[in-house]
Amino acid sequence: MLNRLKAILADFFQQADLVLLGLCCTATVYGIVMIYSATRYSNSNRPVIVQSVALFLGICMYIFLSMVDIEIVMKKWKWMVGFNIVFIGLLLTPLGIGGDTTGNQAWLQIPGIPFNIGPAEVVKITFTLLLAKQLAWQREEKRDLRSFRSAAMAAGHTLALMGWYVVISGDMGNALTFFFIFLCMAFAAGFALRWFALLFVGCGGGVAAAWMLDLIPSYMKNRFLVLFDHSYDVQGAGWQQTRSLLTIGGGVWFGQGYLQGTQTQAGEGSLPERHTDFIFSVIGEELGLVGCLVVIVLLAAIIFRVLLVAKNAQTPFHSYICVGMAAMLIFQTIINIGMCLFIMPVIGITLPFFSYGGSSVVTLFMAMGMVSGIKKRSPTMRRPGRPLPGRTIG
Repeated sequence: MLNRLKAILADFFQQADLVLLGLCCTATVYGIVMIYSATRYSNSNRPVIVQSVALFLGICMYIFLSMVDIEIVMKKWKWMVGFNIVFIGLLLTPLGIGGDTTGNQAWLQIPGIPFNIGPAEVVKITFTLLLAKQLAWQREEKRDLRSFRSAAMAAGHTLALMGWYVVISGDMGNALTFFFIFLCMAFAAGFALRWFALLFVGCGGGVAAAWMLDLIPSYMKNRFLVLFDHSYDVQGAGWQQTRSLLTIGGGVWFGQGYLQGTQTQAGEGSLPERHTDFIFSVIGEELGLVGCLVVIVLLAAIIFRVLLVAKNAQTPFHSYICVGMAAMLIFQTIINIGMCLFIMPVIGITLPFFSYGGSSVVTLFMAMGMVSGIKKRSPTMRRPGRPLPGRTIG
């Protein structure tokens, strides 16, 4: 058994993507250091301990999934469809708990696990795998990916999952992540641009109609209204982002110093959700613009690495998976930083690898482990200019 384990680890260190692992670990450790500062006022080390345990589990999952052949796993794709439906459905059981003041039922509290699990975090990965399988199957069956039928099949799959999740959880933020993953994967697969235009017009019209018919909850409307008028509902919908801007603005170029942030080290009411949704604001205050740029560079490097693996993937299926994983990171990064800068609505999207969240860290490492496994099974780098099926990636 010991010799077998040594052989597996030797194979991992020889063929897996150690650069990607190093970037992910660096980002997570950076996040843990800042989470300690953000929660220091509470005199509780639990968030740091949970995040550290999640990092260890994440590394284990990264190593394991680097060794797994996704092609073999996806032979049981019907089981994965059932898993998505049932796992989200668990939110309706006594295990489901609310994640914020809006009443969103978006978390599972499972006895014996030291952190709550967000089903969306796991389903983002399984959804990406299923959509990649669907797109690859359509290509293998010589389906015209530019046709309406092909576009409707992929869009229907996505909208069905989004609808199921939103109806049960009320969490629109993660539902939009599914939608963005679909858009990027469909674009990479070569879907006709006219279908994207039609989709945007349809979604835009639907949102406008829902707004005018007062079908959108008032708290959700207010989160958008404050973006256009920062003085609107400052004590309500705009409170978190107003405090976030104040916090970031206090850091200037090099910050006020680690553990020295005025708002970060103040009491409960100074900066809400400072270790989760607004960890970027904490970094801005204590480490300044330089610290924020390091965050952006690390996340950009991870995303670039994933897209590089996509470009050199052995099959379209593998390439689509990597594009989906990169899309997940891109969307969460843009939305979270935009939330902190008061240019995006607060929709409960955390900053990948940096924000507190055990299930988020573990599932992110799982996703990157799959990318590493794809890199491990890919041929040597293609010569520059060699195109992939669908649109060129990278």
